[in-house]
Amino acid sequence: MLDKSNMQEEKFYLTKEGQRSLQEEYKKLLALRREKLQEEAPSAIHSEELEAEFVAFKENKELLEQRVEDLEYILKNAILIKKPSKGEKDKIGLGSVVRLTSLGKEGDYQIVGTVEANPDSGKISNESPIGRALLGKKPGDEVRVPPNQVYKIIKVNY
Repeated sequence: MLDKSNMQEEKFYLTKEGQRSLQEEYKKLLALRREKLQEEAPSAIHSEELEAEFVAFKENKELLEQRVEDLEYILKNAILIKKPSKGEKDKIGLGSVVRLTSLGKEGDYQIVGTVEANPDSGKISNESPIGRALLGKKPGDEVRVPPNQVYKIIKVNY
């Protein structure tokens, strides 16, 4: 659930792929919501089994509504990540794919906004400690991330 209480609206950096994925999820959830609205809610009375079914129905509907609201908010406040100018293409920025080496292991990671971050699939948030440390750096640079991890930048692509 997103905290929408800030006076200033939060901005969400998205790749084209991330924006497309969220739009698809949003469309699917809207269709599911329409389908759920047509379903009849189980009765809240009569037996403990029906009461549990009613509570589950209500909770699922609330979760669906919350996710739809969150997606609307994210998409409304999204900023599409753009490729940098020619002079900036050698620096790490949002959307860049970075090849790093650390402790003899090499891997590729994309720097994305917080909404798309998923370290297991190689997507690092620009707000994470390593993401912040990498921004603006170039191939050949080294960055240190607490507690004592050192990463060497091998290559940057957009």
